[in-house]
Amino acid sequence: MNLEMTDLSAFPKPLKALYHTFGCKLNFAETASVADEFARRGVSPVGKDETPDIIVVNTCSVTGEADRKCRSAIRSFNRRYPQALILVTGCYAQLKPGEVSELPGVAVVAGVNGKLGLVDYAMSYFAERKPLCDVPDAKNLRDFMPSCSRGNRTRYFLKVQDGCNYWCTYCTIPKARGRSRSGTIPEIVAQAEAAAQTGGTEIVITGVNIGDFGYGRDDRFIDLCRELDRIEGIERYRISSIEPNLLTDELIDFVASSRRFMPHFHIPLQCGDDEVLALMRRRYDRALFAHKVDRIRHALPDAFIGVDLIVGARGETPERFESSRAFVDGLDISHLHVFPYSERPGTKALEIDYAVEQQEKHRRCAIMMEISARKHREFASRFIGTDRPVLIEHGHEGQPTGGFTDNYLRVETDLGADYDNKVCMMHLGELHDDGETLSATLSEK
Repeated sequence: MNLEMTDLSAFPKPLKALYHTFGCKLNFAETASVADEFARRGVSPVGKDETPDIIVVNTCSVTGEADRKCRSAIRSFNRRYPQALILVTGCYAQLKPGEVSELPGVAVVAGVNGKLGLVDYAMSYFAERKPLCDVPDAKNLRDFMPSCSRGNRTRYFLKVQDGCNYWCTYCTIPKARGRSRSGTIPEIVAQAEAAAQTGGTEIVITGVNIGDFGYGRDDRFIDLCRELDRIEGIERYRISSIEPNLLTDELIDFVASSRRFMPHFHIPLQCGDDEVLALMRRRYDRALFAHKVDRIRHALPDAFIGVDLIVGARGETPERFESSRAFVDGLDISHLHVFPYSERPGTKALEIDYAVEQQEKHRRCAIMMEISARKHREFASRFIGTDRPVLIEHGHEGQPTGGFTDNYLRVETDLGADYDNKVCMMHLGELHDDGETLSATLSEK
């Protein structure tokens, strides 16, 4: 759609926008870029006690519950701000544009690659007062939409890749995001350099399947990491979720030797039973996953290892769940992100006969979450009384100042605003009752 490139500053009153994001770090990165574009075109973020003129909802559709939360939020925004223009984008909008269009108050529905065009869609609606729905088929999503922004956060989120070619049986992401595509190394390095020039200290490298960076070209994800590692001014990089079959030993060894790449890995396992992994069409088995964890522990003994886990998937019989539980319990990891399996229309998983009752899914989730809590307590407790570098983050109103160590332990401290966005050596104290947060004071060393 060719819309006139203009801005929204010509309106009789300054326009205010509210941004609401569901889902992954990639979505948060893209929402921040959307907000930057609106600001550049004359729309400022809504302040406390102000009424928004525009509401941007960036949706997720990873589960049926995610869809429900998106619908609920949109209805709530319409009730609270009936005069506001509601723009909906993201994976739920991409997969079910007709359903989203019928929600009350929705003026614009844009596909995942239409996010940076939302200002133009808003201009079109204000000019014509006609609802707009522009959602191309995911097969036609070929362009890479860049994004590097921090929004109101301390860290920058740098999008390096989008889409996925894997087609796991339970997943709708390829239908929502299209096939794998990525920016070029020079383009992404330029974005990171710009972040450094604006005071960026830490960058989270994100995407749908970042290990697939460079698909269809000769460059690889590790080539990108090496170039990013050379940029002066950025003190920290974190690699977001990366598939175990794409987490190469070469990449692990690189992180171990790098001063800027943090000892922190997030690896999706999804199930600890080989038969279920095969039903899911995952591209690895337990042996490969265990090797990756062992390799990380050998190269980086203090590394934080987070693991995604789907519980109650189709085909996960009681025996296979027990196999998964025992495997996960035996891994030397730091944390589990546990999700109950959600039926997604149109996925191949629906062809698998054995289905787990909802109540049983919740029981299994509770078991895995208890394992996670224990492992996180044990990991965090190892560092009580030690000194670690912490990036101090902007404090939110009514909340204590905090931050994360290099190996992703959350800390609370009494440091003031003068320390915001600075990496300080901190002495780690007692573990809080939540089992995850450590108290911290400035190190005297």
